[in-house]
Amino acid sequence: MATKFRASETFFIRKGWLSKGMRYVSQKPDVFVDKKENPMDVLGIGANMVKSLRYWLQAVGLTNEPSKGKRVQKLTDFGKLVHEHDPYTEELGTLYLLQYKLVTDEEMAPAWYFFFNKFTQSEFSREDFLEQIQNDLKMKGTKVAIRSLSDDFACIINTYVPKYKSNPAKDSPENNITCPLGELGLIDILGKEGGNVLYRKATPSVKSFNPWVVLAVIFDQSDGQEEISLNDLLNGECNIGKAFNLDSICMLEILHEVEKTEEIKIIRTAGLDVIRLNNTKRTFTECVKNYYADIERTNL
Repeated sequence: MATKFRASETFFIRKGWLSKGMRYVSQKPDVFVDKKENPMDVLGIGANMVKSLRYWLQAVGLTNEPSKGKRVQKLTDFGKLVHEHDPYTEELGTLYLLQYKLVTDEEMAPAWYFFFNKFTQSEFSREDFLEQIQNDLKMKGTKVAIRSLSDDFACIINTYVPKYKSNPAKDSPENNITCPLGELGLIDILGKEGGNVLYRKATPSVKSFNPWVVLAVIFDQSDGQEEISLNDLLNGECNIGKAFNLDSICMLEILHEVEKTEEIKIIRTAGLDVIRLNNTKRTFTECVKNYYADIERTNL
């Protein structure tokens, strides 16, 4: 697992990268490993950025590549749906789904996994994060260079905090080096304290969620269960609470909206605080399809 720290080459996802990556992978699965055509020339980005894009496409669940043999990339089922319905990754629901894929892949994105699933401080500095992730790795008997962890923290901040907030002096209309996931507003800057920048995990607005996006995560994590406790939804690793920085009030409001689809029922009687899934065989992919069908109907 340790090998995937700093796998992004310190580059966060640039605007337009994922759409370019999906387009080329769908046309030319060996785009990153072709010996005849230089990937830098084909993709129009530098060598380290090529490595970074190759990594990010996999880390957000859009592509996969075999660990042995020829390292060609293929779109995943999820990647095919995004490529077909939202090729420029402009919809908030798509961004939430990419976020979910990213923060639940402990092997590909261990720093992201730790930050969203295990790091419990809502207000924090870089030093707080580094101390806690080092303790976590020590308990697992894993050694990772402090520089790699520090670079990953900087990349996490750049992923979610837009340039105009993190470095207003360097922000300009011409500078479109922003990460699409910044639109989710999951991290904010609190201020400075003794030379350290203080950040906080921010809760997104209830209205920013489409019910089918939330259902995609719930069913993906349900493991065939008919009932899931509200506490597991809120505090379980990889579930909606952790993946999207939800607090209990926001989560309940979202679940009441989701309940209108008749896919779930919230039960808060007889000492129970659970949701009941009305169709335990529902899959992540089905929910994503329903999400795109829903927004396409709305956009007509």
